[in-house]
Amino acid sequence: MIVSKKLSNFKKIKHGFFNRSGGKSKGIYKSLNCGPGSKDKKINVIKNLNIVKKKIDKNSKNIFLLHQIHSNRLIFLNEHTHNYKKVKADAVITNITKLPIGILTADCAPILLYDYKKNMIAAIHAGWKGVFKGIIPNVVNFMIKKGCRENHIIVAIGPCISQQSYDVKEDFKKKFLKKNRKNAVFFKKKKDTLYFDLPR
Repeated sequence: MIVSKKLSNFKKIKHGFFNRSGGKSKGIYKSLNCGPGSKDKKINVIKNLNIVKKKIDKNSKNIFLLHQIHSNRLIFLNEHTHNYKKVKADAVITNITKLPIGILTADCAPILLYDYKKNMIAAIHAGWKGVFKGIIPNVVNFMIKKGCRENHIIVAIGPCISQQSYDVKEDFKKKFLKKNRKNAVFFKKKKDTLYFDLPR
């Protein structure tokens, strides 16, 4: 489990970024596969999720996961909504204590946010499609509407694909530049290859 030094300074929350090691799955899903939507054996996914849950909060019954769709959609969980079944969205926000929330990533970036004054947390699945559609500002703006303040929100970006491993074509770059010319900072050209990176 990898932890953020920034978030580790706050004792009211627990967090972690998990890799694929230390689980019960076999074959192509080896070993800590936490994807209920995969074709892995359901019992192995449940065991893997329990491994993660125990690392985060031994007393919690469940981890709230999303059906991720590479969108800009979010869900807010409060005392009235935390029993919802898994919904289609790419970010989850809550102020409920002892309710672990999580998102699943491979190449995409996992982003965790914490407002240490309002005790509100968020987890974002930030793939390029969701980033392009505005998933990150959507989450921040929602938190602000709920009383959070920008200077009270701590952000941690977890492990994701590196810039030099993310080849894109010129039309991909133009798509982002058309949206905002400032996005040029996230693209680098090395020899004949164009690379893309998420904001850090």
